Amino acid sequence: MRVFITGAAGFIGTETTKELIASGHQVVGLARSEANVETLRKLGAEVHRGSLQDLESLRSGATDADGVIHLAFIHDFAKFAENGAIDKAAIAAMGDVLAGTNKPFIVTSGTGLIAPGVLINEDMRRESSPHVPRVSEQAGLAYASRGVRAMTIRLPQVHGADGKAGLITYLLELARKKGTAAYVGEGSERWAAAHRRDVARLYRLALEKGATDGIYHAVGEEGVPMRQVIDVIGRALNVPVVSIKKEEAGDYYGPLAMFAGLDMPASSALTQQRLGWTPTGIGLIADIGQPGYFKV
Repeated sequence: MRVFITGAAGFIGTETTKELIASGHQVVGLARSEANVETLRKLGAEVHRGSLQDLESLRSGATDADGVIHLAFIHDFAKFAENGAIDKAAIAAMGDVLAGTNKPFIVTSGTGLIAPGVLINEDMRRESSPHVPRVSEQAGLAYASRGVRAMTIRLPQVHGADGKAGLITYLLELARKKGTAAYVGEGSERWAAAHRRDVARLYRLALEKGATDGIYHAVGEEGVPMRQVIDVIGRALNVPVVSIKKEEAGDYYGPLAMFAGLDMPASSALTQQRLGWTPTGIGLIADIGQPGYFKV
């Protein structure tokens, strides 16, 4: 299958590209920089120049493909609303040219901010909210009624071998800047997690046999307590670990405050059953707790 991937040169994209090529697929990766071009060529992927804001590049990439995986997103939470709008327009550009083809179209969402405090599963739908401007899931799945095998993969905190771990990477940078690693209250809130090799395998399985309007959870661990995560960050940076009150979260976390103190566990039981996917990667705390995992 000829697969067009946005974000193919990124943290999850490089692993997904390797997984697809190893399984006999041809990958065409969107590249917005020379660094992206070099990465993709080293991986053995075909290069397609463009960006999320170059809608014509997205249309042409999707038109020439047998399937599309949309991984790219501009992760600048200070411009979350603006980047959410860019993402929605990019999905529309690709989805419109796929309409009526029954080709697979996988968009990327997250397991968080759906129903905090509840172990969410794949049958729980995400409701639109003015507080969550990223609407990848809703925008992508809308094409299921337009003759597209539209699916979404919800990501937890993805970690693995490159010093990154989803939102936890941003928490590390905050702790470096503030001089303390902070958790809210008792730090008992849980965040789901998965290793990026497991995540890449799930994208391939969804591409090959996922169902129209399918929602899949790339979850290896249902919920890792935030106190454990912050303890690892404190040790990595050699800074004090402190508890802050909920009302102090805005001052400490800034744009990330919407996630602070939220309990966001998620299950992948239905995904494992429906796609035959079994996560086997190392756990989050064991992984990021390795000496030198984070470049400090």
